[in-house]
Amino acid sequence: MADIHALALRHHFATPAQQKDASTLGMWVFLVTEIMFFGGLFSGYVVYRSLFPGVFAAASHHLDITLGALNTAVLICSSLTMALAVRSAQLGARRLLVGFLSSTLLLGSVFLVIKSIEWWHKYTEGHIPGPWFRWEQAGAGNAQIFFSLYFSLTGLHALHMVIGVGLLAVLAIRAWRGRFSSAYYTPVDLTGLYWHFVDIVWIFLFPLLYLIGRHEV
Repeated sequence: MADIHALALRHHFATPAQQKDASTLGMWVFLVTEIMFFGGLFSGYVVYRSLFPGVFAAASHHLDITLGALNTAVLICSSLTMALAVRSAQLGARRLLVGFLSSTLLLGSVFLVIKSIEWWHKYTEGHIPGPWFRWEQAGAGNAQIFFSLYFSLTGLHALHMVIGVGLLAVLAIRAWRGRFSSAYYTPVDLTGLYWHFVDIVWIFLFPLLYLIGRHEV
């Protein structure tokens, strides 16, 4: 175990504790920049929704709330398995770590499959913004704004999910090879922070896009 820890220590750090603190600080700084990035998109959505509440409420009815709720449940479960993976790493339980990382990876993949199905439904219904956009109600231009924001927000979130799934795959392979121990599990811990952040973003996206204003139409 000590050898694993020694190999993981980079030359520009004096101690493993210093390296872990620096890595954790770096991840939190990165997450703050992500919050500002998503915050800008959220703010844009809120502004446009306040300007065109009726059309945005009508457009939200064309989203599949069942698939959205299912994906919410999937991500909540993935947050649990990710937390259990971090705990397994802390305890040095290699098999449990591999199992929980693989479970989180699987749940993340399920989320992406469900989201792809939902996007396909939007394509077949003609709700992709552009020259072939179809909208039989009033306010087609404003409806395009809604779906533009919908695809921007969910697409960016899905990109973060893809990155997270890739990280989990690498971690699972490294864990299987015994690269982590109770003394060294920083990559698992930091990936857990990233994964929980992505999950929290969806927790805000789901009500904002699918639930708010549905009673208005």
